[in-house]
Amino acid sequence: MNATDSVFQSYGRCCRNEQFFKDFYDFFMDSSDEIRQRFVNTDMAAQRHLLRNGIMQLILVARGMSDRKLRALGESHNRHNFNINPDWYQLWLNALMKAVDRHDPEYDRDLDAQWREVLRPGIELIRGAY
Repeated sequence: MNATDSVFQSYGRCCRNEQFFKDFYDFFMDSSDEIRQRFVNTDMAAQRHLLRNGIMQLILVARGMSDRKLRALGESHNRHNFNINPDWYQLWLNALMKAVDRHDPEYDRDLDAQWREVLRPGIELIRGAY
């Protein structure tokens, strides 16, 4: 099985429990006071829905789908719109991997590396729009 298939299946296991997305945001907000402040007045249920779709887009692009939606995400997160600091994407990825570790019973160091490898190009595309 290739890395994108492994990550796709891992994500499926994680998505079985809505707590995965809640845990991600707990980990992500705990990584920085600045990030925590960004979510003070956020509808977190809606935000978790956006996260669910965003992660899927990253995986689907890695599997060969058009990157059009990721480019739009990069545009919405650039300095002229949401102004998401490019350094925060590493914190985002680290929080995601903590959540995967907690929710995927098949998580191990190899799967962690696969997740990072599969998501890296899409994350870089988004960061590059800053």
